[in-house]
Amino acid sequence: MSIRNLSTFFAPGSVALVGASSRPGSVGAAVLASLVSGGFAGPVWPVNPKYRHLLGLDVFSDVSRLPLAPELAVVCTPAATVPGIVGQLGVLGCRSVVVLSAGFDAAGPEGASLRQAMLDAARPYLLRILGPNCVGLLVPGVGLNASFAPVAALPGRLAFVAQSGAMVTAVLDWARERGIGFSSFVSLGDGTDVDLGDLLDYLAGDPGTDAILVYAESVRQARKFMSAARGAARAKPTVIVKAGRAPEAARAAFSHTGALAGADLVVDAALRRAGMLRVHTTAELFDAVAMLAHRLRPGAGRLAILTNGGGPGVMATDALVEAHGTLARLGADTLAQLDEGLPPNWPRANPVDIVGDAPAGRYRHALQALLASPDADAVLLIHAPTAIVPAADVARVLLPLLRAAAKPVLCCWLGGASVAEARRLCLDAGLPVFETPEEAVRALMQLVDYGRNQALLMQVPSAGRLAPPDRLGARAHVARLMAARCEAVGEANAKLILACYGIPSVATEVVSDETDALAAAARIGYPVALKILSPDISHKSDVGGVALDLGDPRALGEALARMTERVRTLRPEARLFGFTVQAMARRAHALELIVGLSVDPVFGPVVLFGQGGVAVEANADQAVGLPPLNRVLARDMVSRTRVARLLAGFRDTPPADLDAVCDVLVRLGQMAADLPELCELDINPLLADSQGVLALDARMRLAPADGADSLARFAILPYPDALEREVESALGALTLRPIRPEDAPAHQAFFRALSPQDVHFRMFSSARELSDAQLARFTQIDYAREMAFILTRPTADGRETLGVVRVVTDPDNIAGEFAIVVRSDLQGKGLGTILMEALIGYCRAHGLREITGVALADNLGMQALARRNGFSVAADTDGTVALRRVLVTDDGK
Repeated sequence: MSIRNLSTFFAPGSVALVGASSRPGSVGAAVLASLVSGGFAGPVWPVNPKYRHLLGLDVFSDVSRLPLAPELAVVCTPAATVPGIVGQLGVLGCRSVVVLSAGFDAAGPEGASLRQAMLDAARPYLLRILGPNCVGLLVPGVGLNASFAPVAALPGRLAFVAQSGAMVTAVLDWARERGIGFSSFVSLGDGTDVDLGDLLDYLAGDPGTDAILVYAESVRQARKFMSAARGAARAKPTVIVKAGRAPEAARAAFSHTGALAGADLVVDAALRRAGMLRVHTTAELFDAVAMLAHRLRPGAGRLAILTNGGGPGVMATDALVEAHGTLARLGADTLAQLDEGLPPNWPRANPVDIVGDAPAGRYRHALQALLASPDADAVLLIHAPTAIVPAADVARVLLPLLRAAAKPVLCCWLGGASVAEARRLCLDAGLPVFETPEEAVRALMQLVDYGRNQALLMQVPSAGRLAPPDRLGARAHVARLMAARCEAVGEANAKLILACYGIPSVATEVVSDETDALAAAARIGYPVALKILSPDISHKSDVGGVALDLGDPRALGEALARMTERVRTLRPEARLFGFTVQAMARRAHALELIVGLSVDPVFGPVVLFGQGGVAVEANADQAVGLPPLNRVLARDMVSRTRVARLLAGFRDTPPADLDAVCDVLVRLGQMAADLPELCELDINPLLADSQGVLALDARMRLAPADGADSLARFAILPYPDALEREVESALGALTLRPIRPEDAPAHQAFFRALSPQDVHFRMFSSARELSDAQLARFTQIDYAREMAFILTRPTADGRETLGVVRVVTDPDNIAGEFAIVVRSDLQGKGLGTILMEALIGYCRAHGLREITGVALADNLGMQALARRNGFSVAADTDGTVALRRVLVTDDGK
């Protein structure tokens, strides 16, 4: 729904518990005890007609008898009573309710489910509901424990959200033992009203939360989730366990892509695209908790291993190599520094084995050297117990270094009772501690993966060389096929559509018999390939429906006869529409790839890339990505496959044209946006070599488009090219359009052209250069929640940006905050008015009720522009003025 009224879940002034009890083992008794013992400073009002006093508190017989409207209510009464209670709380003025009860799928008295009845009762009052069927809510910073969890959470700066009550209690218990605290602990339950997207939106802006941990079993409303997840991950580290990794169900797919792009691959791609870190097990989640609690960042992840025994060092190295991590190479300066305090027989390599008789001082010397070394981004400290020096003594000597370390140090105290005190000393100091080298390496690699995902968000794609596709031509082909009820699109028609998007393919002709085939081969030139044409045969090679390298008419005729007989024998029910004849592609060093498109039931269109050929499923070498794509995202997809190493070149094979491969992936994302009827697409094989790419075979599946919004199925809204238009100005014809990631270089040049005063007015600072993060933030926008229009004009080497206006809407789509700037040397020419009119029209069309902004008090030009465009201007006490334009009044006008 939105983040409206969520603040009272996390900072309520008062709490009512409806269903409070003294019965041992009851939820009402457990929650009341938690509320009373948690240290909550506000009033707690138990509600139950059976009691007058509970735990020293006055009990109210009914919600209507509460002294005031509670800012938060917790309900644990039977499901059938909840809709009525929610309605009473709404009338009273309560706006936040945690429903712990279960059983809401049963029918209510009006026939609708109790779940719907509860939502209907809440809706008139904008009352928000957490749950039902949840463990509750804990906010340690305000002493709030509105849950029946067996232990309370320690205060801290991590937020945890879970769709599983069991995960809530398990993580609470584990974290408390290790001294890890939380800003909030939320059991989402069924997520009937407040869902995962709402909580991500709220926690992203919560100043008391430094990182967010999520346990999710399902995702609903993919676009809302992706917008919230991307916003949260940009704001702070966000880690998620997505359960249910096994394929949901096997299905017969029209294409290889439909079969390969399984549910978990798509989820993985979505979370990577959002910039989140996905972990797969409870143990990995706990590792992530330990690392994020200490806000460690590993840089490139080059690991130095410090150990007092060779075996544990080897184990750690093996784990690092298997995880595709990087063992730090220690340079001469680092080795020399280590030599000064280590015995002559140390191996002078990483792992740094300081030998089993090492006293505490030797540990300290080695750790100091590795922490100061530019060769390592992180250090793994491994200690195996010895009789030489107690582990606790080593820990005490190292604690000052560990606390002050500027790079991650992961502590692994191997053993049991003999290292227990050392572990406890490190845990009490707030340091990450692991029981085995493998656990420590796994935790480090989680942070490395997270860093890569974050870096991917910041990378700026090149403008590329892609020419605009022939969208009208492609749509005409699709309309023709749909009119003919041809939903299974064969090779020849599929290649016509590919040609509209600049994807090269071999010359192909459709023939009906041998005579036509011989004529087509003569036109194309021998040798040729012959393929069966049937809408009922998905994979032609399975039935001998492909013949290659046919060098003359006799070979072609014989192949056609054999193919016809074989198909009739193996698939007598299949409709045979003829054959295709195509030129043989002679590219000796080309690799066979598969690229494709399918539609996931949750996340919508997905693009697939991998190793192709007839054994594509057996190879199991593929990656998927959510469109829209650019070259940066496409390259990341390619890099996640084994075939990527072959594309880079080997022996006498030169590297393939990777840009050409990536451009095909980008084009497939464009096709998904332009052609809503397109459900599945395979290009297999797509040949790739140093000369570029060539599609040998292709097939598509079409279906009637669902609804008027062709982009409704996208989890990430593509570039809205329909908003592009030409405008007249004092400078002549200009292009007004939404900003896109490829505009980053022009945007940096635009920023550099601003005068220091304009930078001060826009940024409230004196920056002269946009950082990579700022540049990515300004150009890689979420079109579902924000918009930036730019005015551009052509130059000798491209296009230049002349002005920009942007608006960021709240998650409720009620208000948008705007900012505008025109290049300093072009001000006073009406460009600001063009941009403002575009902004206001866009906001009105998207249902916003108002537009707001903030300007410095001495920015008189901005204030004048705002007044001319219907904004009110009100001075504030902090040297700024508030700008506001109402688009829709309370009466809807």
